[in-house]
Amino acid sequence: MVKHRARPWHDKTQPVHVTLRVQRGLPNLRGFKLARAIGAGLRLAATSQRPRQKSRRGTFRIVHFSIQPNHLHLIVEATSKTALARGMQGLASGLARRVNRKLGRKGALFSDRYHAHALANPTEVRNAIVYVLKNFEKHPVAIPDRGTEPDRGIDPCSSARWFAGWAESSPPPPDPPPVAEPHTWLLRTGWKRSGLIQRDEGPLLPGALK
Repeated sequence: MVKHRARPWHDKTQPVHVTLRVQRGLPNLRGFKLARAIGAGLRLAATSQRPRQKSRRGTFRIVHFSIQPNHLHLIVEATSKTALARGMQGLASGLARRVNRKLGRKGALFSDRYHAHALANPTEVRNAIVYVLKNFEKHPVAIPDRGTEPDRGIDPCSSARWFAGWAESSPPPPDPPPVAEPHTWLLRTGWKRSGLIQRDEGPLLPGALK
């Protein structure tokens, strides 16, 4: 549970690691049907040329994500505290509509306020990228559907396939990425000071992200 207190001031130069948890009792989000719906919603936010979505990307962007059984991990950029709040509100609303449509349900999808942690330095950002893209290793549950299982350290229920920071590189998929290009120095360049990411690296505990 995230306490309902005022959100802190946000420094636009710092990316934010966001965790968004769904209501209890819902099916595994890593099932192919739901994961595909969530991925489509994230791609729309990253690539749509509709005025509203295009304008929002100027102040709020999703740069990395992973879908876990009952929550989402995101690394986002926002130009202000207000832009972060509005961007997350719009994202959560859009994803809820898509998932509810697939499940034939109505009502709230996400169970509580999102948890947000600002990433202040290159090491913290690098650790957060590993934590998000490799988070499936922290949730060793049965794979709900074929096509959602990780392959050689790459989680298909994440933005890992489009990530250009792997030490062992491979051609990206032909379809457009479901995430936006980063604008902050920390996400573009700064995190690389500690080296590119190995596919066999494991996620650190949250308390060790600094």
